[in-house]
Amino acid sequence: MQYGMAIDLKRCLGCHACATSCRLSNNLPAGNWWNRVMTVGGEAIDTAGGLYPNNLGMQHTPLACQHCENPACTKVCPVEATYKREEDGIVYQDYDKCIGCRMCIAACPYTGVRSFNWEEPTYHLDFAVGDPDALPHQKHTVEKCTMCANLIAKGEMPKCVEACVGRARFFGDLDDPGSEVSQLVARREHKQLLPEMGTGPSVYYLV
Repeated sequence: MQYGMAIDLKRCLGCHACATSCRLSNNLPAGNWWNRVMTVGGEAIDTAGGLYPNNLGMQHTPLACQHCENPACTKVCPVEATYKREEDGIVYQDYDKCIGCRMCIAACPYTGVRSFNWEEPTYHLDFAVGDPDALPHQKHTVEKCTMCANLIAKGEMPKCVEACVGRARFFGDLDDPGSEVSQLVARREHKQLLPEMGTGPSVYYLV
């Protein structure tokens, strides 16, 4: 089994609901983002690139851990704190093992998908939010998208998929040819991020 996602870039509104719902569901520390929506276009967020009036262009591209089939991060972790789960292919982080060396951040070709807690995590609110079984955050540890493994274990969808306003996100088993995500990848033109790096990302962008 290899869990993965297909993201329809024609449907993505750039509303950032995926990013904000991820923050809330996982009670992320202040300043941490596991899921972001990048603007492909102008220099600032939500701005077009090109020349007015005929050559303007803008596209929103959600970015998070790609949960690669051949992850570069797991190869460099000296204590196996970052590892690929055999049962479902999710690239996971064990905070209790993490020694804060940040080798996984250096090895990952997808800039910005991991956060490092330099100090004891602080929060915008003085009480926890989100799912009660979300992992607690720790000082001197690397953290990233878990593909909401805690929700998947309960038969639910990842929070970013559930919250997507434009219904642009699809989740499922890429190894199952009958799954919706596999069928979308099979019949729709798509791209992956940095396929030349050989990591085999499990996130497909439908174009």
